[in-house]
Amino acid sequence: MGTYGYAAPEYLSTGHLTAKSDICSFGVVLLEMLSGRRAIDKNRPQGEHNLVEWARPYLTHKRKIFRVLDTRLEGQYSLSGAQTIAALALECLSYDAKMRPSMDSVVTILEELQGSSETEKNQESKGVTKQASAVSAGKNSRKPRRKSLGATKETGPNPRPVIHSR
Repeated sequence: MGTYGYAAPEYLSTGHLTAKSDICSFGVVLLEMLSGRRAIDKNRPQGEHNLVEWARPYLTHKRKIFRVLDTRLEGQYSLSGAQTIAALALECLSYDAKMRPSMDSVVTILEELQGSSETEKNQESKGVTKQASAVSAGKNSRKPRRKSLGATKETGPNPRPVIHSR
């Protein structure tokens, strides 16, 4: 049985659930993660009750996806990663079930995104470690220089260096 707000259009018209129906529902979950909103929220203003209907127009334009992104993330994400997830969500939410990706494709995209994120974290931590060891060894008597904002990875609406802690 489909849950309102997550049900694929073909399920609503036929009552039949398929693997592609699940992909559509997963697209809604991706949107919830990006936006920090619920699939259905009657407390939102008119026209924003249904997350998919509200977000779909913004997902089709790379420059408008910031309107969908949860402001509580405060730019702590890569722009390319956010765009990838938004594009994946839009593909999962295709009206035509045949146009939706397979779950294997979805997993591959998410794993690639996770891999690139881990690579960035490793590169950042190695840079910080080298800098810290040089300072502690007295090789660099000046204060360590911060990277300029131009040297940081692309981020959301408030670009700033991203500090990852473990």
